[in-house]
Amino acid sequence: MSKPATETLSVVAKRTSKKSGGSKEGKGGDSPSQLIDARINELSDWRGETLARVRILIKQADPEVVEEWKWRGVPVWSHGGIICTGETYKNVVKMTFAKGASLEDPSGLFNSSLEGNTRRAIDFHEGGKIDEKALKALIRAAVALNTSVRATAGSVRSQKKPKSA
Repeated sequence: MSKPATETLSVVAKRTSKKSGGSKEGKGGDSPSQLIDARINELSDWRGETLARVRILIKQADPEVVEEWKWRGVPVWSHGGIICTGETYKNVVKMTFAKGASLEDPSGLFNSSLEGNTRRAIDFHEGGKIDEKALKALIRAAVALNTSVRATAGSVRSQKKPKSA
């Protein structure tokens, strides 16, 4: 018989808690992708299915996305900076966009963390439908924002004028 999800989650959390940044490999060589796989399998309910579907959509929207495992057990997807996180709670799967307040959301997907100046989140509830087309567009917009900010910052730095004598 398999272990209860809470027991297994605590083992995964312990495995990752000794890492400094938490984004590389877990103790025992588990990659972030393997840890995310384990989280999805441990949930074994609608939350695992939702997290798995969100993960697929992220990878479809951005094939170059980098999966990370941070903050003692939070799946993170990055490209030129953090795109979003995939947190799971008892009644919700929360997808938090690091720079969500700077993104256009014409489909109105953001339904949580609306009051801040930086982040925005989408709470998925049991039985809820995911607007896959709109979510992929939001992910692509987040990647575009991350990469444009980096490109702009890099070009500004490289254009330093020499000091006059």
